[in-house]
Amino acid sequence: MLTLTVFGTWHCNLSFTKELPEARATAYPVDIPVLKGLVANPILRITISLPLKNDGLQIQTLRVSLNPSSLKDIQTLDVYQTGAEPFSSNTLLARTKPSSPGFDIPVATTSQSSLFFLWISIVLTPEADINHLIELHCEKIVFHNGEQLRVNEQKGNYTKRCGVVVRKAGDDKVNTYRIPGIVQTDKGTLIAVYDNRYNNSRDLPEDIDIGMSRSIDSGRSWQPMKVIMDMGTPHANNGVGDPAILFDPATKEILVAALWSKGNRSIAGSGPGLAPDSTGQFMLVSSTDDGLTWSAPRSITKQVKRPAWNLFFNGPGMGIAMSDGKLVFAAQYWDENKMPFATIIYSEDHGKTWKGNIAGPKANTTESQVAEISPGMLMLNMRDNRGGYRSIATTKNMGSRWTEHSTSFSALPDPVCMGSLLKATVNVSGSVQEVLFFSNPNTSHDRYNITIKASLDLGQTWLPAHQLLIDERDSFGYSCLTKIDDHTIGILYEGIKDLFFVKVPVSAVLTRK
Repeated sequence: MLTLTVFGTWHCNLSFTKELPEARATAYPVDIPVLKGLVANPILRITISLPLKNDGLQIQTLRVSLNPSSLKDIQTLDVYQTGAEPFSSNTLLARTKPSSPGFDIPVATTSQSSLFFLWISIVLTPEADINHLIELHCEKIVFHNGEQLRVNEQKGNYTKRCGVVVRKAGDDKVNTYRIPGIVQTDKGTLIAVYDNRYNNSRDLPEDIDIGMSRSIDSGRSWQPMKVIMDMGTPHANNGVGDPAILFDPATKEILVAALWSKGNRSIAGSGPGLAPDSTGQFMLVSSTDDGLTWSAPRSITKQVKRPAWNLFFNGPGMGIAMSDGKLVFAAQYWDENKMPFATIIYSEDHGKTWKGNIAGPKANTTESQVAEISPGMLMLNMRDNRGGYRSIATTKNMGSRWTEHSTSFSALPDPVCMGSLLKATVNVSGSVQEVLFFSNPNTSHDRYNITIKASLDLGQTWLPAHQLLIDERDSFGYSCLTKIDDHTIGILYEGIKDLFFVKVPVSAVLTRK
């Protein structure tokens, strides 16, 4: 029996006059966005099982259809062949520029085994609009002898969102880009920050600076990267990393926090004290002109760290401005026994001075994010090193006392990774409503399935119906959310060494589309 399998959703009711006997084709879509800046976006897989005696059967063409609005965004549509299910770009069979919604792709290949796979991949034009969607179907396969094989579609999402590669490994001679943070300013400018890991993907202590990218067209394109935090030479022993970004709507100032490791003063090598030669430093830089220029780095370690603690620094991602004007960054400390606790710091004077030394709610928690779920009530969403789930706590008095939340270590699966938390006022079914959004790898083990979730009751429940899978692939797992407008949120997230940005309608998260 000949079987052809394609990954994607197919709704074709074609009948063929000369159908290949003992053969089947099935399509399966891959849950990934189509990203501008990548040379391969393999969104549809075709598994082909041929009769044992196929006598060198050759595929001549693939019949493919696209939604008409996607044609101007696509630079090429490529077909690859693999001998196993995972995608590989080693064997390119065809490359074409689609000019109509339905077309044939010439594919000349001779089967070498009874089971092999074809992948259909898309390359976007540099001008492609990331607000657009691409819907792709493979309808049939025609062989050199005129016989045809219908492609059966498995259930799945065949309509793909577009996005953009903000930073790609190798750009500006950087080996790896990691630890995304993003905010939108009052001017609509998107400011993204991240680690420039020059030599490898390792954490501090390493040669790492904080990079910044800026978009003035809602993420469609990004200006050249700027280094906004560089602690000087020797770089290998003077790195700064793990950024978090905050926009103050009152002063219009952008603040970026990061950890400076002078020598080996990150998690493993930092010790008690307050000076850079003994302990890691909680650093800040700022911009007052919408991210065009940035201040020199300054340390606030003496303001926020207890001398007995081994280390104190920010939680990566994004800080917040509270309804009363306080600025808050999530943070973490490693106490005198080297036990980590997630916590917060805050400023009552728009970042001039900071208050810290706040005991965290739960031991063995690290990277966290914070949201104000009601006036004066903060929720801390924490990475828990026990693994399996996120831990959650709330405070009404800026961390003087914490209360474990009812959803703590039960509602949000997590593979011991960073997660993003965002409260945003958005349009839900025609009415304006406050919604709590969360993103992370939606698993209890390993980092894959980057997912956005929404809670319509500000974190009391997280319903399966209110979540959207963004990218199923393995990744480094970190992400950061920001509001774009009342109908749209954006996510900046890690691939493997790269940083990707995708815009998502709020309605898609709430309806799983």
